[in-house]
Amino acid sequence: MAKKFASQGDMEDKKISFTEIGDGLWAFTAEGDPNTGVIIGDESVMIVEAQATPRLARMVIEKVREVTDKPISHLVLTHYHAVRVLGASAYGADQVIMSDTARSMVVERGQEDWDSEFQRFPRLFQGHEEIPGLTFPTTTFSDAMTVYLGDRKVEIMHLGRAHTAGDAVVWVPDQEVMFTGDIVEYHSACYCGDGHFADWGGTLDNIKWFDPAAIAPGRGRRAGGAGDGRRRAGEHPRFHRQHLSPRGEGRREERFAEGRMGRGAGGMRSEVQGLRDLRTLPAVQCE
Repeated sequence: MAKKFASQGDMEDKKISFTEIGDGLWAFTAEGDPNTGVIIGDESVMIVEAQATPRLARMVIEKVREVTDKPISHLVLTHYHAVRVLGASAYGADQVIMSDTARSMVVERGQEDWDSEFQRFPRLFQGHEEIPGLTFPTTTFSDAMTVYLGDRKVEIMHLGRAHTAGDAVVWVPDQEVMFTGDIVEYHSACYCGDGHFADWGGTLDNIKWFDPAAIAPGRGRRAGGAGDGRRRAGEHPRFHRQHLSPRGEGRREERFAEGRMGRGAGGMRSEVQGLRDLRTLPAVQCE
């Protein structure tokens, strides 16, 4: 008889927190459940991660409406996992953004992941009847794209493979805050079914190069202040070295390792340095 996941018995509601992590930047968290980020611009709002269902998404929207009445124009999905994306329809955003690779993963295994996560996280999928189907982006990017919410500049980037092959991060330069998706989690064991262990540490190095004042992780509370953002990113490579092995890593991922995705962390770090030079940000000494 197959052993059940602990999450299948976790049906108790979690305490929701809505925390300001920068000027016009908020984190919706719920005791280790998937987080959602909120970026308020001059004219509209960007949401980072949709939640698992429209029901949960409406809880996010309720919190957003406590701090702004601006329309939600953009929804960024950092990767393809069902608990992150299937609430997208509730936001009514004109633009739904993913990396090219994340979209490819929706096509190939989105339904498989939905079926799996539906079984593993019954509490998160309460109200699943409202989900209209798989979530596909309206806009994709390969390496990076820039969105302006009025005068507020937001950069969406693929800094390397980690939690999945198509991970994206969202960088708000005026506050030096980064939303990392599940590349970084706090007090939560990383799901590794789509993970790229050999690349994960290099991708975290790329995050550290930005020297964020605060990090909004995929799960858990934000990191910020006195170098805490960079320290939080630095904790994960140690975890990976101690507990994860690259052995057999690519069993489902090799098809995504070709072309630009196959450049490796070193090549991506060079690109990140180039991006930093273009932004005239100071160099960062990583520990």
